[in-house]
Amino acid sequence: MANEKFDAIVVGAGPAGSAAAYTMAKAGLSVVLLERGEFPGAKNLFGGVLYRKQLEDILPDKWQEAPFERHIVEQRLWILDSQSAVTFGHRNEAFKHPYNCFTGMRVKFDQWFAGKAEEAGALPIYETVALELIREGDKVVGVRTDREDGDLYADVVVIADGVNSLLGKSLGIHREWSPDEVSLAVKEQIFLPKEKIMDRFNLEGDEGVTIEFIGETSKGMIGMGFLYTNKESLSLGIGVMVSELKRTRIKPYELLESVKQHPVIRKLIQGGETKEYAGHLIPEGGYHSIPPLSGNGWVICGDAAQLVNFVHREGTNLAMKSGQFAGEAIIEAKNRGDFSRATLSLYDQKVKESFVHKDLRKYRGLHGFLKEIDPKLAFTDLPRVLNEAAYEMLLVDGETKANKQRNAIKRMKETLGGTFSALKFGYKGWRAING
Repeated sequence: MANEKFDAIVVGAGPAGSAAAYTMAKAGLSVVLLERGEFPGAKNLFGGVLYRKQLEDILPDKWQEAPFERHIVEQRLWILDSQSAVTFGHRNEAFKHPYNCFTGMRVKFDQWFAGKAEEAGALPIYETVALELIREGDKVVGVRTDREDGDLYADVVVIADGVNSLLGKSLGIHREWSPDEVSLAVKEQIFLPKEKIMDRFNLEGDEGVTIEFIGETSKGMIGMGFLYTNKESLSLGIGVMVSELKRTRIKPYELLESVKQHPVIRKLIQGGETKEYAGHLIPEGGYHSIPPLSGNGWVICGDAAQLVNFVHREGTNLAMKSGQFAGEAIIEAKNRGDFSRATLSLYDQKVKESFVHKDLRKYRGLHGFLKEIDPKLAFTDLPRVLNEAAYEMLLVDGETKANKQRNAIKRMKETLGGTFSALKFGYKGWRAING
């Protein structure tokens, strides 16, 4: 096999890689799907959200077969102080027809999705590490693996090897990320009887809820937590910027233990049994961290290309869509007999014209905004003031609502350093989330 040449080699059998492999194999291209794990998802304990639309675009007649946990009918956002929560959320029966998103386990989903690529004709080669790219001049022509006589050759290589992308680094397009461009997420899978989950979250059948929370739980660091419902377990975790962990020297597992003790969270997980603990890096550099997406004989997609919308916690959908676009561009390159940057840049164009690029561009100023502000102010002080204001407005103690409102505004101004500073903070925040 070492001397055989393929149309494409896909490195990484996650959502991006499998989407690319399936798209190309279905079109009749000869494709190798390379994965370092024993099987796709073997090293991924992700329990999070997967999205229907992008999966349906790739597998219109088969997406319903995916091993989902629960379909999400309600999404909540909690802003926490140490004892309370200001909550926002939306629950809608319309999310059932069609489904919007699901909770799922990557250890199951990745196997299933890669299996669809195999059924379409992709050749799986697992338990194999891609050590480096093989190049002729400025053109990528294959991959060197850790197997004896393990060099593989192809017209194009799809780089989908994750956030640390060793192959991207070998090309010089994937630099070592700054600590403020990646977050470390730690999570536990907490098992509870199905009936308790349905009762605590007001669910029927395979309905599900997602909860994301910011505030006191990140201990003054830039971060966000999550609680997702599965069939018979909950995925509970929190992600904070690596730069913040270095600054505070707080241990990730200590942070997660603190999250579990918060009153509004403790009651939801009470009686559960933790069976899995995991940590993983998430690229959060956003728009300005996206590397070049294609070159002579190569494309890069998914987490390896920093295609993660950290504002809305979307990653798997961007990965699948970028993998599909990469596959479509390579099919066109095959038809033209040209695998140079000139043709493969069709992939860049597809990404740029899609929601992937447009959504990341919309929030391009937020990363800089978060670097400028005091994390304690944004993630501890402001949530505390907001919770205090909510408490006072709802407390019937004989004080007038007008006085309560004035006091809340006064505390907010004081927290932000005065009226001018408050207006400046609000304006910068508004600009950051509105492009």
